[in-house]
Amino acid sequence: MFASIRGTKIYFDIEGAGLVPDGPTMRQRPVAFILHGGPGGDHSGFKPSFSALAERMQLVYVDHRGQGRSQKGDPEGYTLDENVEDLEALRDYLGVEKFVSIGTSYGGMVSMAHAARYPASVSHLVAIVTAAHGGFQQAAQKIIAERGTPEQQRVCGMLWDGTLDTVEKLKHYYAVMGPLYSVKGQDPAAGADARARTLHEPAALNRAFRPDGFLRDYDIREELKNITAKTLVLAGRHDWICPPEFSEEIHRLIPGSDLRIFERSSHSIRADEPEALFDAIKGFLVY
Repeated sequence: MFASIRGTKIYFDIEGAGLVPDGPTMRQRPVAFILHGGPGGDHSGFKPSFSALAERMQLVYVDHRGQGRSQKGDPEGYTLDENVEDLEALRDYLGVEKFVSIGTSYGGMVSMAHAARYPASVSHLVAIVTAAHGGFQQAAQKIIAERGTPEQQRVCGMLWDGTLDTVEKLKHYYAVMGPLYSVKGQDPAAGADARARTLHEPAALNRAFRPDGFLRDYDIREELKNITAKTLVLAGRHDWICPPEFSEEIHRLIPGSDLRIFERSSHSIRADEPEALFDAIKGFLVY
């Protein structure tokens, strides 16, 4: 389905009922917006694993503007600020008063920035393997220099140079980096089939990571104090691109937040410890 908002079309998909029978009444379930990472990916990597949450809430999977099945446009508009405004416009389009915001990696950056700028729109925030400022890139570069194979170092150099400019190069990057994204050696989409289903958009990735990309000076640390949503921060102990110290920092900066670090996970917790991940989210989202 598509929402025509802010001069573009944002693709979203819905899983789970919003109204469910509860004795003599119909009970409204909470709505959760699921935001993917990248940038340059889509929501498909969350399926079918996130279906485990559909028994508790209605899920709205979102493809960021210019990515996945959302409408393509000028890549200069593929920025975090635009993604934040799109998310708020989509909330209004769907007639949702407050929603649960679940963002992974780059999606977590969008979720946090949105929750800080529109605190009345978010009831709960789940920030998974993410960071509040661009310093995560320097940390990741250091880890790659120390632990990466020559080929991993080469493709990461292309990431930061902004030269992952074709779908084929992007697929190769994720195939090579799989052993670092997941302790189990799987790619960020949690398997070869999921990787094949992903619609990659190199222009969105390069808009973020190239030498003048917007993630170079990304910093929302001062904004985090504005978040009023109940917040859960989740990290992987062995995460190479958003190391756990960045989640620990988010936890310190968001008042009253909870933090959990998964000791047997890297960046893809849903590949490494899926049951523990969804148990943690479901336990947090008690209505």
